[in-house]
Amino acid sequence: MINKLEKLEEEIGYVFKNKNLLITALTHTSYAYENKVKSYERLEYLGDSILEFISSKYLFNNYENLSEGEMTKVRAYAVCEDSLFEIANKHNFSDFLYLGKSEKAGNSDKKAILADCVEAVIAGIYLDSGDISIVEKFILDNIKDKVEYGSHNVGLKDYKTVLQEKLQAHGEVFIKYEIINEQGPDHNKTFTAEVKCNGRSLAIGSGRSKKHAEMEAAKKALENMEEK
Repeated sequence: MINKLEKLEEEIGYVFKNKNLLITALTHTSYAYENKVKSYERLEYLGDSILEFISSKYLFNNYENLSEGEMTKVRAYAVCEDSLFEIANKHNFSDFLYLGKSEKAGNSDKKAILADCVEAVIAGIYLDSGDISIVEKFILDNIKDKVEYGSHNVGLKDYKTVLQEKLQAHGEVFIKYEIINEQGPDHNKTFTAEVKCNGRSLAIGSGRSKKHAEMEAAKKALENMEEK
C-alpha cells in the first residue's frame, strides 16, 4: 500500500515523512470502525481551518477591490464542497480511499467523502511538514483559478436564481430540474439536465457535473425567454 501512496504523493507534490498521516487522511469512519484505526475526521477539522485561513489571506492580499462581503462570497465559492470534490478528482483521491465494507456496499455520498479527504490531506501536509508555506502552495495551486473566476463574478446572481425570479415575478410557480441523461466513465461523466416550469419543458443543458448541467439548462431557458 505504501508504494501505491507514492502515486498520490506525486499527484499532490508532497512526500510524507510520516506515511500514517496520509493514510489517516484517507480513512473514512466506516473503515476506521471496522478496523479499529483512526479516521480522517480530526484532520478534516484542522484542514478546514487551514483552508479558510490561507484562502482568506490570499484574497485579502491580492484582491484589494473586493469588500469584506465580496471576499466572503468568493471564498465560499472557491472552497465549497464542489470545488474540493474537483480537487480530489484532479488528483485521483478516489483511487486511494480506505472505505469500510458497509460504505462500499451502500450508496454513500462520495462527493462529500472526497471533499473531506482534501481538507484532511491539507492538515496532514501541515502537520508532517511543520511548514505553513508548503501547505499554502498546495492550496493555492488548486484554488487560484476558482478565486480568480469568483472575483469576476461576485455579486452576480447565478442563472438558476435569475430564472426563478423571472418565472415567479407574477406569482408562485413550480420549477423542477431533472437529470435526464449521463454519459461517459465515472471519472469523466457528462450530465444532461432539463428544467421545467409547471410541468412544461423550458430548456435542456449539459455539463461535467449535475450542478453545471442544471445551470446550463437555466441559462438556455433565459436565452429562450429573451428571444420571444
